[in-house]
Amino acid sequence: MSLTPKQEKFARCVASGMTQSDAYRASYDVSEDTKPETVNKRSSELMSCGAISGRVEELRAPIVQQAQITLKQHLEELETLREMAKDKSQINAAISAEVARGKASGLYVEKVDANVTGEMKVTKIVRTLAIPPKQ
Repeated sequence: MSLTPKQEKFARCVASGMTQSDAYRASYDVSEDTKPETVNKRSSELMSCGAISGRVEELRAPIVQQAQITLKQHLEELETLREMAKDKSQINAAISAEVARGKASGLYVEKVDANVTGEMKVTKIVRTLAIPPKQ
């Protein structure tokens, strides 16, 4: 099923970062007295259509690919810095670069253990592997 011009515009607007409601308003004739709830419902109905949500994913794919390339380049640069630090026997700098690579790639997650009374006091930071152990 091919999309209508309005559906295509809606998909492009959503893929570019607009909210679904704003994309609906930009793509369809919406009068000023249309309730926000109506716009929200209609935009949600559009996104539940497989052809439209699939088109949004298709349009976002190059953006996701570019972000992954950027992460790859970032990790390679951190690895280069780590190797330079190791070559100069700067072990602390090498460790810092390796920890930064782990954080950037999502291997380490910092968990903040704060008290429950609502205070913004951090009691400890625990570094743990984000990858669950194999079972």
